[in-house]
Amino acid sequence: MTPQPLSSLLEARWFARLAAVLLTLPYWTSGIAKLFDLDGAFAEAAHFGLSPVWLVVVATVLVQVGGSALVILGHLSWLGAGALGAFTAVATLIAHPFWQVADPMQRFHERNTFLEHVGLIGGFMLAAILSHRKGRT
Repeated sequence: MTPQPLSSLLEARWFARLAAVLLTLPYWTSGIAKLFDLDGAFAEAAHFGLSPVWLVVVATVLVQVGGSALVILGHLSWLGAGALGAFTAVATLIAHPFWQVADPMQRFHERNTFLEHVGLIGGFMLAAILSHRKGRT
């Protein structure tokens, strides 16, 4: 049984909203940063060999900012969480292929980053599950 103060906190809407803001923080801040530095966003997409660069950047910003907004606002949060989870899976495979890194220290760093991103995917899966169970759209 959950202690009453903790139970009250877990039931509080503001606490759920804070959790959503924190879960999506890397995404909406990245999307906003890309909007303010389009040249950098284009260079990042080109660095990873993605094209057409402009389309990759537009799609990335839409998923990062739009998906985050859906999760934070709790409207179609399952969709936002799913979009962010799928985006994270693809981006992680592209940006952090630790299995291809020869240097052991760099491979260690890339593997840890890869696994952190897998953890974020799990967080988005959980957010979608909780949204579904609460019957939110």
